[in-house]
Amino acid sequence: MNTATVFVIDDDPAVRESLTLLLEQEDMSIEAFDGAASFLAAYRPTPRSCAIVDVRMPAMDGFQLQAELLRRGALLPIIFLTGHGDIPMSVRAIKGGAVDFLTKPVTGALLLERVHAALFEGDRMSAQADARQTATQRVASLTEREREVMNLAVEGLHNKEIARRLGISHRTVEIHRARVMQKTGANTLLDLARIAANGVSEHGRR
Repeated sequence: MNTATVFVIDDDPAVRESLTLLLEQEDMSIEAFDGAASFLAAYRPTPRSCAIVDVRMPAMDGFQLQAELLRRGALLPIIFLTGHGDIPMSVRAIKGGAVDFLTKPVTGALLLERVHAALFEGDRMSAQADARQTATQRVASLTEREREVMNLAVEGLHNKEIARRLGISHRTVEIHRARVMQKTGANTLLDLARIAANGVSEHGRR
């Protein structure tokens, strides 16, 4: 498994140093930045990664950084770590997609636990993104008629009902349906429904 990378974004050099020392003991790769701007200038999507972000920073605060990463479509789990947290702030962070919100001081054991949880979440997000991309490609390979048959099939219509709805023969529906299953790689109707949902939703966001 790849070495995990943790981005530390905090304008306090003492915090950056202490977090780096802690996380390096876990054989993690640490990249520390003194602010959001320097981080964004250097950031490239990295497998098995997460970010520990301060909320109050000059120029661009943690929430603005979170919003910018979201705008860029970055799949980077964020743990907010702040000395000035409150409930409304934590709610805002979690609603914005952060995986955790911690207040300073925090124990090393708790922080490591949350970092590992964030890395696990990052793996899950990457796997979902890969599945959506694959589904999109598979759905895009279908002809217009095959997509019509697929959509009606996942709605639960039988072949004869699909044939009546589309004004084609029962045999033609069988052929189209077999091609849909082959092209999408679906083994069951449930598989096909999942692929159709992922492929259509991803295509709709483009």
